[in-house]
Amino acid sequence: MTIRQSNLRVAMGGLGRLLVVLAAVGLVGCTLGPNFTQPDALNSPSYLPDPKTDFVSAGIPGGEAQRIVHDLDIPGRWWGVFQSSQLNGLIDAALRANPDIRAAAASLKAARENARAQRATLFPTIQGGFGASQNQTPSSLSSVTADNSYIYGLFTLGLTLTYNLDLWGANRRQIESLDALAEAQCFQLEGAYLSLTSNVVAAAILEASLRAQTEATQRVIAAQRETLAILRRQSGLGEISGADVVAQEAALAQVEASLPPLQKALAQQRNLLVSLIGRLPSEQLAEQFRLSDLRLPEELPLSLPSQMVRQRPDVRAAEANLHSASALVGVATANQFPNITINAGINTTSLSTDTLFGPGLAGSVVGVNILQTIIDGGALAAKKRAAQAGLEQADAQYRSTVITAFRNVADTLRALEYDAITLKATVNAERAAATSLAISRRRLELGETTYIVVLTAELLYQQAVLNRVQAQAARYTDTAALFQALGGGWWNRDSPRHDPKDGAPRCRPPESRKQG
Repeated sequence: MTIRQSNLRVAMGGLGRLLVVLAAVGLVGCTLGPNFTQPDALNSPSYLPDPKTDFVSAGIPGGEAQRIVHDLDIPGRWWGVFQSSQLNGLIDAALRANPDIRAAAASLKAARENARAQRATLFPTIQGGFGASQNQTPSSLSSVTADNSYIYGLFTLGLTLTYNLDLWGANRRQIESLDALAEAQCFQLEGAYLSLTSNVVAAAILEASLRAQTEATQRVIAAQRETLAILRRQSGLGEISGADVVAQEAALAQVEASLPPLQKALAQQRNLLVSLIGRLPSEQLAEQFRLSDLRLPEELPLSLPSQMVRQRPDVRAAEANLHSASALVGVATANQFPNITINAGINTTSLSTDTLFGPGLAGSVVGVNILQTIIDGGALAAKKRAAQAGLEQADAQYRSTVITAFRNVADTLRALEYDAITLKATVNAERAAATSLAISRRRLELGETTYIVVLTAELLYQQAVLNRVQAQAARYTDTAALFQALGGGWWNRDSPRHDPKDGAPRCRPPESRKQG
């Protein structure tokens, strides 16, 4: 072994022993502040005082009977229950290209990287340095035989170590807070997925409804135009009065006036679908949705209230924010105590790089810095009170989110109940209106009634058709809303939900829904 190697090994050995001491000292530290525990779920055995589990059939496609199946798990691709390949393809396109999803994924990656960066404070920071300079001694100190000048090089090589002992847990609580924020961002991403998929489903259903209403109105307009032509011929022959023609013209104008708003809403709905898949409104959308292309699931899931709060991304995000706020109280508490930092250094200085590791040239230093705020005008105490207020705020926001979640499920269950009743009633009304119209037309042919009676029957039938279409669409829409209100089954989705380059783990699934 050379002298240089021996000298360096002694120095590095001393540094290694120092690291062992630092690790031992760090282990005896404490973590101040409250330890977070999962908040108690609001105690409620059900969502409604008198929940219904069976919803009546209307006797038409899209009006099948539905029943609630308790604790039926929600599929990851829950929109597949509508059995529409067009809808499945559109949602896949939206998940690939929607910019809001990409923005949420980037926010998640940033949050996780911030947590990783803060975690580095648990370890010592070691920095290396090398310096080289050319120096000249003053002429008064130079040798006469050297022409009053002496120029020499100076080389310095060293390592410095800095370590915050974190005896009170400020760094550990900060890491805990950032980890919780990253988890909140993860659930916000899941919430963005759920919101996007739900919006696509709702937009597709509304488009199908508007298309059906538009086509029904166009059929009524065509029929009334044909009727008007007949009435005008009859009026010319003196078979009917001009009042009947005027009445038909007014009725036709009224129906024609109702068509543009439907066409406008349908066009705007198409624009919405295009934007949801990350395209511009000028681009064409091949898919055209019709209510007849959708299937209404006969079995609907309903999670227990205690499970629902673990499934909803917004509730889990609020809980993670509460966890972060709790950890920040610990940070503020620890900052009121002394901050102890250990500094160490090893360096060697030589006139030549060849002798930089020579014997007797290496030096070392070890120091301890203790910093304690004595007078700060109450700043640290105020920051702790602010952190405690932030914790109270996060707790209130969590409970508000839970209450909203319960209300969403309750509202949806009531909507499903009354949607079924409404659709059955509108189907019966449409059938009755169709029968009344047929009878009125027959009586008009026999001369037993006036045209005004037929016209009234036509208008009633048109409105009955529109009411039935809207009620039929509502059953699809509120079925989708139930899946959304229960969390959307994100814990069962096999496809990657985050950027594969991130390599980040999935959000923690509900405890009772953990996958193997």
